[in-house]
Amino acid sequence: MIRGFLTFLMPSYPYPPDSKAYPGWKARLRAGAMRQLAGIMRGRSGQPLHAEQLKHARILVIRPDHLGDLLFLGPALRWLRARLPGAHLTLAVGPWGKPALPGLEGAYDNLIEFAFPGFERGKRAGFAERWAMLRKEAEHLQQQHFDVALICRHDHWWGAMLARFAGIPYRLGFDTKETSPWLSVAIPKRYEHAVAANLRLMAALTSDSMQPDPTQHPLRFQLTAAEMTAAKALLKQHIGERNQAPLVIIHPGSGAKVKYWEMQKWGMVAYRLALAGARVLITGSPDEVVLTRSIANQHADAVVDLGGKTSFSSLAALFKQADLVMGSDSGPLHLAVAVGTPTVHLFGPSDPVLFGPWGDPTRHVVLFSQWRCAPCGKFDWPDLAEHGCVRDISEEVVLKAAGQLLKIVV
Repeated sequence: MIRGFLTFLMPSYPYPPDSKAYPGWKARLRAGAMRQLAGIMRGRSGQPLHAEQLKHARILVIRPDHLGDLLFLGPALRWLRARLPGAHLTLAVGPWGKPALPGLEGAYDNLIEFAFPGFERGKRAGFAERWAMLRKEAEHLQQQHFDVALICRHDHWWGAMLARFAGIPYRLGFDTKETSPWLSVAIPKRYEHAVAANLRLMAALTSDSMQPDPTQHPLRFQLTAAEMTAAKALLKQHIGERNQAPLVIIHPGSGAKVKYWEMQKWGMVAYRLALAGARVLITGSPDEVVLTRSIANQHADAVVDLGGKTSFSSLAALFKQADLVMGSDSGPLHLAVAVGTPTVHLFGPSDPVLFGPWGDPTRHVVLFSQWRCAPCGKFDWPDLAEHGCVRDISEEVVLKAAGQLLKIVV
């Protein structure tokens, strides 16, 4: 009862999100501390590099996030590589993002793998450990004599501070209260897709104008011939020879369980698609085997469970063979977009304007909750049973979207 009353008192998340919304007390305290510390450390920040300097600059690109976010970086990084072919580009990522690197193939020269605190899943680094990591990594970066640091996540104050501690003279990122004190230049934050924000940041470095467009700056994921051959063999093993029946892959898992649709609904969608003549596969990571099995077992004669049988790259090759990929908002759904397969994305707490499919809207359908508070952007709700925004989406809406993309009657 008390929890319900407190929930009632909480303001609804504004839609579209209000960039001027008053932050919570923790964010205000942290932002104030950042400004004070940055003031104590203030020193001469480097000036923007002119065109000749940029041609051979040593540029550090910091992107601490997970798989989908790294795929979103691909278009901007490829644009920067083409714009500055003589520059040396180093990419700093978390170990959790490495499977997405084929989506950035050829767009960088060097890779730094670092377990950015706050982005690890499971046990988080404590306060003392975070500061020790900051000092150690700053010393490592200082030895590489970077000219520029690009902080590609708008709220990544830790990465901006790292670049400042490392003595990188020119630091470019987004204008947020916690991050700006550590930057040489902070560009305005906009309510825009993450890919568009990355492109705009890179263009700000080179003083170019930019009109981000999925057709001009698409997602990509490099697949090898061996991966494609293996995917075809896996399909043949589980469904036999391909025929004219459409192949549909459901990927129900996501990095946050609050994004999950009900297993029973996925089971019904899979069954209805199979009745309409489609071949249906369920995929998932090794950690999602229980989830995929529970869906497939509802209609075992009509659905094939491939949970735990694919890596990120082999999943991409499998998606490439499909006629449609469906699932909750997740990195694998963006992977399907990157290999050119039509998709249906279910959104609840995450914002499709910021994180929706970066592609042709006639081939990539977004279905989102009608809850007043969605999208809240909060993925760590303690009581998942009470946070059912994505579960508000009906089976009929999902089936209709699938049927339209497949051009079949479901």
